[in-house]
Amino acid sequence: MVNGTGFIHPFRQSQLSGSGRSGHDWAMSELPPDTDRLARLEIRLTEQETVIEDLNAAITAQWKVIDRLTRQLGRLQEQVEDSAFRSASGAPEPPPPHY
Repeated sequence: MVNGTGFIHPFRQSQLSGSGRSGHDWAMSELPPDTDRLARLEIRLTEQETVIEDLNAAITAQWKVIDRLTRQLGRLQEQVEDSAFRSASGAPEPPPPHY
């Protein structure tokens, strides 16, 4: 049988030889030559490798952003905790840096 990609399952090849057992009268000339099938597979492989490389680049870029944001969030949490500690202790706040 031929699936949507044109690939013929090797175990079903005998059904396509025109023996009449499968109800189809397929001719061998309708089957793609092995070189054509191989070329199509190589093209698909190349396209899939390109997609994988693109996805890998996107994921790497996203992880860099996630790491940067995680560090930034940690610094902001420390600032909030320091600010809350100073206001709770009643100690006077240091003057702003421009004084």
